Amino acid sequence: MSKPNYRDIARHAGVGTATVERVLNGRGGVRPELVEKVISAARRLDYPRKLPDTHRGLLRIEVLMVRPETSFYRRLSHAFERIAATLDPLVVVHRSFTDEMNPEVIARRILSTDRPRAGLILAVPSSPLISAAVEKVNAQGLPVVHVVTRASERLGEFVGIDNNAAGRTAALFISRMAPRSGPVVAICHPIYQVHRDRIRGFSDYFRDHPGTSSFEWLGFGGDDERTSADLLWSALERYPGLAGLYNAGGANAALIEVLRRHPRGGEVFFVGHELTDYTRAALKDGIMDVVLDQAPEAQARRAIDLILHRIGLTDIEPDQAPIRFITITKEGL
Repeated sequence: MSKPNYRDIARHAGVGTATVERVLNGRGGVRPELVEKVISAARRLDYPRKLPDTHRGLLRIEVLMVRPETSFYRRLSHAFERIAATLDPLVVVHRSFTDEMNPEVIARRILSTDRPRAGLILAVPSSPLISAAVEKVNAQGLPVVHVVTRASERLGEFVGIDNNAAGRTAALFISRMAPRSGPVVAICHPIYQVHRDRIRGFSDYFRDHPGTSSFEWLGFGGDDERTSADLLWSALERYPGLAGLYNAGGANAALIEVLRRHPRGGEVFFVGHELTDYTRAALKDGIMDVVLDQAPEAQARRAIDLILHRIGLTDIEPDQAPIRFITITKEGL
């Protein structure tokens, strides 16, 4: 095949050849969003020339997350930070946080045109407002990738673990490894689809494998430590023979503290998510039995790879399979 020329690049970028010439020769005077289109088209066509230094830093990938106070999202943010440091200087990864309980603000951030963006990575909950915002920017040609949970069920690629399988795995461990049989309870955050998927898998396992232990009760902790702690304390009082606990979301530290303080806390087989300093300590002293870690570092890497592929900076097709979660016990630390 012949080498691409200015006309080829202009056709792919949807601009004139004069614009292509100005961009590739560093003459300036071109709007940033058109510069991004020309550079992306040139890279997709494998234009045999190094891009001018004056255009480095013009491809901006925005990452929008929630709950910066949680260890999981801190890990996810740091993963994006480390990956960004390894990328071509042309690519800037901008990370920011927003309030998970304010869909209006999240939707406005998704729709923002303050700065041109080459791609958008979202780790935010879903709502009609947020889904509509995702659909609008997607229709405008902005690549969108959902990480951890989906902000829209219809549009955008998803990077995350198989959450139904995670819930079923938690149920398997409790039913097979709990030192006694009896009632089993779970706690989740209802606004996240991934939590609902985990609970569905957890419930389905007990339905499909009836035995001496049964899933009796579900509490909505909202990943809030005080609410989750109160729910667990009430469950321990309500079910004197409580055999197992599955926490499908956050607030593990509060649940661990309840199990330490309650007279029967040490008898409960506890499965939760994310390896942190406090879950590691709880595994070591037997308060927690199994941790399912969803590898935020792998999710960040996959999300960046998907965006880079969609904007033409790499020809390598990223893997589409779910990220594998890691099962950790005291013996595996």
